[in-house]
Amino acid sequence: MNRNRPNSETGKLKLDTLDEQAMAHSAQLAELIIDEIELQDGKIPFIRYMELILHAPGLGYYSAGAHKIGAAGDFITAPEISPLFSQCIARQCQQVLNDIGGDVLEVGAGSGAMAGEVLRELEKLNCLPEHYFILDLSADLRERQCTHLQQELPHLMTRIIWLDALPDAGFKGVVLANELLDAMPVHLIRFDPEKLTERYVGWDGERLTWCDGELSESRLGAAAAHIMNECGVDEFGGEYVSEINLAATDWLRSVAAILEQGLVLLIDYGFPRHEYYIPERKEGTVMCHYRHQAHSDPLILPGLQDVTAHVDFTSLAECAVEAGMDVAGYASQGHFLLGAGLMELLASNAETSTHEQQVMQAQAVKTLTMPHEMGELFKVIALTKEMEPGLIGFSMLDARGRL
Repeated sequence: MNRNRPNSETGKLKLDTLDEQAMAHSAQLAELIIDEIELQDGKIPFIRYMELILHAPGLGYYSAGAHKIGAAGDFITAPEISPLFSQCIARQCQQVLNDIGGDVLEVGAGSGAMAGEVLRELEKLNCLPEHYFILDLSADLRERQCTHLQQELPHLMTRIIWLDALPDAGFKGVVLANELLDAMPVHLIRFDPEKLTERYVGWDGERLTWCDGELSESRLGAAAAHIMNECGVDEFGGEYVSEINLAATDWLRSVAAILEQGLVLLIDYGFPRHEYYIPERKEGTVMCHYRHQAHSDPLILPGLQDVTAHVDFTSLAECAVEAGMDVAGYASQGHFLLGAGLMELLASNAETSTHEQQVMQAQAVKTLTMPHEMGELFKVIALTKEMEPGLIGFSMLDARGRL
């Protein structure tokens, strides 16, 4: 889709659910953005625009209280598709907790569905951590998580603790993040070997527009040069625009700094670097989600749609090693779930399920594992510190060589 026509997507979206209140909300956020653009000499870096549309206090997508996840929201995540997903995550947690002990920390817990099923399965396996920490910056989602977990696992609420920041150094156990990194604001870079520039957002008096400018962050030049050197300069040209996610690697360094011993398990959609920065993706990977409709124009519906970018898993692996962690596994989501015991869990559930439930579970497994569904696009990377190798989730396939 053409990034130079930022509002061309509107006509393709079904906006029948867009009521006057939503339109007023979006207009209020747009005014805030326009004010900042005018204060910054007519343009702001896309990363700042993405921060505002997602996190502006009281107005951003994640801070305004809209129902985001599930059938009634804008998108659905793996934990909502089937509890089997979270049960497999719990099996991987069990292996680590049995080995080294410690706690579980989930960052960006969404609806709380994964936390609930992980705890339920760990209780069944007699492997409950003393604490299940949840770090989520969205007050709306924290409230939803608390309500869900109170309903589902009232007897375990004393173990569940919400945090406002990463715990202090010395954390031991498992850190989980499902679809966290894709929602972190990114820089959009025009990868012209002659001159690197950055994508900015401006205002022409009628609509938000794209424009280019100098790099807004000193680290971007070296990061872009590294990408071009790794992928080959011939892959890029003056019209090649893609993302660099410095926020993801900064976050990972922070996690590495507090982790004394354990596993960081990251699940997200994306590619290794050599599959990410290719000519077929010359317009980048930024995607928007509104009422289960996907499109590529982040300049419409500010505050009403989710905006994400795919993850460069090679950058995570490089960052982890530099921060003193080991890359202990990398696989597609499908292979990880199968390695963690998905089919055994499915068979076990079938013993107490009706035929209709079995059919629904089988369909969910296909959605989670098949290459044309979530199975291949979503990846799982395991980063460890002070741990023995051999994680069960990567027993079927370990594709670290692709990184």
